[in-house]
Order: sequence, then C-alpha cells, then structure tokens
Amino acid sequence: MPPKGSKRTKKTAKAKATEAVPEVTEEQPIPPAEPPQEEAPPAQQEPPVAEHANVPVAPAPEGNTEDVDMGNPEQPEDAVVGAEGEGATTEVESTKEKSTMTMEERKAKLDALRKKMHASSKANRQSLVEESARQKINAREAARLERQRALAETLRTKADAEERGEDIERAKNWEYTIEENDEWEKKLARKKRRADFEFHDDAHAARRRYKKDLDHLKPDLEAYNRQKEIALGLGPGSLITGFNPTQGASSSQLLPTSQQQQLAAENLYRDANTLIYGDNKPTEEAIDRVVGKINRDVDKKSKFSRKRNNEEEGDITYINEHNRVFNKKIARYYDKYTAEIRASFERGTAL
Repeated sequence: MPPKGSKRTKKTAKAKATEAVPEVTEEQPIPPAEPPQEEAPPAQQEPPVAEHANVPVAPAPEGNTEDVDMGNPEQPEDAVVGAEGEGATTEVESTKEKSTMTMEERKAKLDALRKKMHASSKANRQSLVEESARQKINAREAARLERQRALAETLRTKADAEERGEDIERAKNWEYTIEENDEWEKKLARKKRRADFEFHDDAHAARRRYKKDLDHLKPDLEAYNRQKEIALGLGPGSLITGFNPTQGASSSQLLPTSQQQQLAAENLYRDANTLIYGDNKPTEEAIDRVVGKINRDVDKKSKFSRKRNNEEEGDITYINEHNRVFNKKIARYYDKYTAEIRASFERGTAL
C-alpha cells in the first residue's frame, strides 16, 4: 500500500491520442487523421487529485504507466504505525499478566517487597551505628595520641635537662612571669582551701558555687567609670581607669567636691536605706551575657556525669547515696582500725 498523501496518475490511450495530435494552425495543413483504435477498458481510472482548487494538475510523464510517488515523506507511515503497535502490545501484555496473577501470587509478591524494604532499613540502621562508633573511636584515638605526644615531649625535655645537668623545674619556671607565678600560687591555695574534707549541706554547696562564679566574673571597669562620670557630672575621661605610680592621681579626680556631686555619689553607691528602686536599665550585651551564663550552666548540668573509675567493686554497705558518702568519709579515719574486725566478722572467727 503506497504512503498516504502520494498522487498516482495513469495514462490512458485516449489521453495519448489527444497529446499526439498537434495544434492546428493556418500556416500548417491538417494531416489526415488516423483511424481510431479500439481502447482497452482500464481496470481502474483514478482522476488526478489537487490539494487546492486553483492549482492545476501537472500531466503525467510519457511512456510510464507505473505509479508515481509525488510525495517524499521522511518517515513512512508504516514505521509510525509499527511503533505505536509495539507500545500498545506491551501494555496489553502487561495488563494480561496482571489479570492472570492470582491472589496468592500477589500476596507472595507483596511479602517479597516487604522483606526487601525491611532488609534495606536494617542495613541502613546498621551502617549508621557503625559510622557513629567509628567517629567515636577516631575522636578517642586522637585524644590518646595527643596525650602520648605531650608525654613524649615532656620526657624528652626532662632527658635533655638531665644531660646538661640542669633542674627541669627551675628551667621551666624561667618561662613564667612573676604575675603568672603569683596567680598560680593563689589558684593552688584556693583549690586546697576548697577541698571537700568536711560534711556540708545545700547552703554550703550554694556558697561554693557562688565563690566559683565570682572567679569567672570579669567586671567592665571602663563602663563603670563612664557610669560614675555621668552620675557625678564629670567630664568624659576625667576618671582614671588604672593607677600609675609614676604619675599619681589627684584627689579631685576621685572624690566629689560639690554638694550636688556628693548626692550623685550617694545615689550611685546605694545602701539598704535608699528609697530609689528599679531605675537601672541593663544593656543588651549584659542581658546576653547573663542568658549565656544560664544556658551554659543548664547544658553543663545535663551533661554532667560523676566519674566512678576509682571506685572499687565490692560489697554494698550503704542504703542510699547519702549513706554511701557518709561511709566513705568515715572510712578515711577509721578503716585502719576496723578493717581487721570486719574481716574477722566476715570469716566468722570473731565469735
């Protein structure tokens, strides 16, 4: 079947006879006409088809009675129809396959899909656990290597000092200033004074906490001096921020002189008898500092875990946490006297 849109023309015997007769003019005599020949009836005669009414149809070439393809499409229609037929065939086959599946086969297929999903979820969870453990091991290994490196450097420095015949502690102290040494000694004294060797209650724990917070408090002397200058009515920069022994400090810069300045100083340094209340307006930086301190305390409390590495596993001799702490403190002084008696009771030889 020829492609759609092609034009076919057939040359008949009558058309040949018409074309063979030349035009009649006055200058040329008319030749005698040939006797007409019998025409064979054509099998099928298809008139020429024009796409538009105003376009004339071109005559067919002479001497060729075969079909002529006037159109030249890039892709024949058979290929398009074949591609559409293949897609339709695939859809029909899949539909038939679905319709032919029984209920048991569908259940088995659904169970297989569920097993695959469960196995995938289990594998993902297992890989997540392994990755988390690997990260923890890496962090722990890095900390261990850092400790080993610091220990190796200390031992090497000590060995070098012994080879030169020097005191390692004396050589190390040359790296510190007098101020740093004094601060270190004060820190050791505070640590020794705050050692927990006595019984304490909640009030004592709150006081220790307050003292520790005071150590981390760093007052802003510049902001305090600016506030003092505004309260006393002094000029900007009139108050000194630090004592310089070479220049000294005049009393007019530190003490108020007029009555108004004295009242302003009393207002600045208030006591329990003052009637002024609630006029202080903290800055945004001060508020953020307080909020940050509270958040750090809450986070530290949530992550706190008491170390129990040095505790020996043994018999339970306490009924609660307070009793355990009490027994531990008593044992510091009386264990050397009662250890033999307890051992005798446990063996049963004390009776």
